[in-house]
Amino acid sequence: MGKWTARDIADQTGRTFVVTGANSGLGAVAARSLGAAGASVILACRNVDKGNAVAAQIGENAQVRRLDLADLASVREFAAGVEKVDVLINNAGVMAVPKGATADGFETQFGTNHLGHFALTGLLLDRISDRVVTMSSLFHRLGSIDLDDPNYQRRTYRRWPAYGQSKLANLMFAYELDRRLSQAGSSVKSVAAHPGYASTGLQGHTESIWDRLMGIGDLMAQSAEMGALPELYAATAPDVAGGTYFGPDGPFEQRGYPKVVGSSSKSRDKTVARALWGESERLSGVTYSFES
Repeated sequence: MGKWTARDIADQTGRTFVVTGANSGLGAVAARSLGAAGASVILACRNVDKGNAVAAQIGENAQVRRLDLADLASVREFAAGVEKVDVLINNAGVMAVPKGATADGFETQFGTNHLGHFALTGLLLDRISDRVVTMSSLFHRLGSIDLDDPNYQRRTYRRWPAYGQSKLANLMFAYELDRRLSQAGSSVKSVAAHPGYASTGLQGHTESIWDRLMGIGDLMAQSAEMGALPELYAATAPDVAGGTYFGPDGPFEQRGYPKVVGSSSKSRDKTVARALWGESERLSGVTYSFES
């Protein structure tokens, strides 16, 4: 794919994209780039005021709707208001935050990053015509899925392993969704992406010394504009195959232009993926239907 950039996005006129977390960081960059390519963009944001500021930069082909992925009632309300979507980009997320719980009692990172997007995708699936893009992270390699205690109700909470679990869950969900879509004979694809190490503002909300340390690290990070390229390629390139994972092409996938990348052996465990799917349906109350 060479040194692909946002300038290479084909004309997206007539296509509708939902981008979660589009009020800042990678989501804002993705929304602006898609809008510039002619797409209609729904900015799904918890912070509507910040979302409105981004939408104003895009123009009349952008609209903002409230979505709090840490509240399943909000997810259901948002999904009920979407008539059709060509591409859903599951971009929003929290990283390495202190121990907390979502409105539904789930561990904050697992509940927001994974279960919120799992529920959203399932509720919108019958209106998605092209593909689902789910953002993961290099940190998926540090994660493990604990199906006995995914919400840290019994085990000791550690913010980075919890973040790794949520990002591994994102990637396993993307793979499993594509397998199920394919088995159902659907033309909809599920793909995944990660930004490498990009300066997005996500690093400043750990409420710990990590905020300062990662602030220093940001001096070496690539821009949010570069970090958004893998998800933009995954969302718009016509030749993308289902079940593919995209990241930067530079050393250790830290920075660079989008390419197909590999993932951990844990992310490819189909047995755990099926079990995670079942547990996600149980916890979220969203059961998927693959009927055309």
